[in-house]
Amino acid sequence: MAGIDIHGLSVVYPNGVRAVDELTLSIADGEFFALLGPSGCGKTTLLRTLAGLEQASSGSITIGDRDVTGIDPARRNVAMVFQDYALFPHMTVAENIAYPLRVRHAPRARRLEVAEDTGAELSLSGLLDRRPAQLSGGQQQRVALARAIAMGADVLLLDEPLSNLDARLRLEARTFLKRLQRDLAVTTVFVTHDQAEALAVADRIAVLDAGRIRQIGTPREIFQRPADTFIANFIGSTPMNLFPGRFVAGGIEAVGTVLPVPTGLDHREGPTVTIGIRPEYLTLRPGNGIRGTVSVVENLGTTALVVLDCAEGIQLGVTVPETDEPTIGDELTAVPEPGHTLLFDSDSGELLTADSP
Repeated sequence: MAGIDIHGLSVVYPNGVRAVDELTLSIADGEFFALLGPSGCGKTTLLRTLAGLEQASSGSITIGDRDVTGIDPARRNVAMVFQDYALFPHMTVAENIAYPLRVRHAPRARRLEVAEDTGAELSLSGLLDRRPAQLSGGQQQRVALARAIAMGADVLLLDEPLSNLDARLRLEARTFLKRLQRDLAVTTVFVTHDQAEALAVADRIAVLDAGRIRQIGTPREIFQRPADTFIANFIGSTPMNLFPGRFVAGGIEAVGTVLPVPTGLDHREGPTVTIGIRPEYLTLRPGNGIRGTVSVVENLGTTALVVLDCAEGIQLGVTVPETDEPTIGDELTAVPEPGHTLLFDSDSGELLTADSP
């Protein structure tokens, strides 16, 4: 197995588009690492460049102790699972799994042994004689994974492998992938635009935008302390509440009330900020909070998203248990939980911390 070190990597297309822009990143040996971002942010291009399917314009890629920047894909010892699985329709499941060994001219008996063993690990034993067209989407995904595993590669690259599955299969596949990666202990890079997938499976996440990394951290760090308002908006099943505020003598004035200054931040009267509070960290109860009128209640199953129409035209989302759904038109107060209010710079959008100027 091997870690990955990327230094100053750029991928520039002939038309001048910088798909990856001077990106530097280290991924530990055996880590499950997610590349997360909206469509067009450069995450798939970065993955394909790691595999050698795209050529780096500048910078370097090291896998283990080898600089693979200029090495052909076949000599990088990486395995890739594509979004559409890319299975050979005329081959059986066993032949698809064993194909990487066939390319390496392994004996037929050895190929069959690996196909059977790997297929058994992924619950494919009864399907080895079928062809891809005879399989469900979830089964095809497992065949693509089995083929990648059969290579015995140093690094496993996954390009949105769950996007073609229905909602229930996607949830099952997330659990399966997490368990499989833990058992294999192989360095894995997982590309997705679905933040729920990244939060569920990854050890660490890099959030990309326009070919650059906006933040790297654990799922908890990314969710609770997004580095800027872009990430705050992007991460979370319900969007973070972002609204303007201003430092005053008693705290932060916003939406017709004064909220306390987060612990560790200097109290500086005058400057304006952007306040961020996740709906999950607001409670509808009496107290020092933000008043509003219930305008929408969205049922989310075991919880509900309540939308309050507040002063200054601000709409505030609050997550409540299903048993506590209010009635449209109720006037209520949303109280922030201590320690979960974030402040962002109004101009740059960056998170303000104790070290911020």
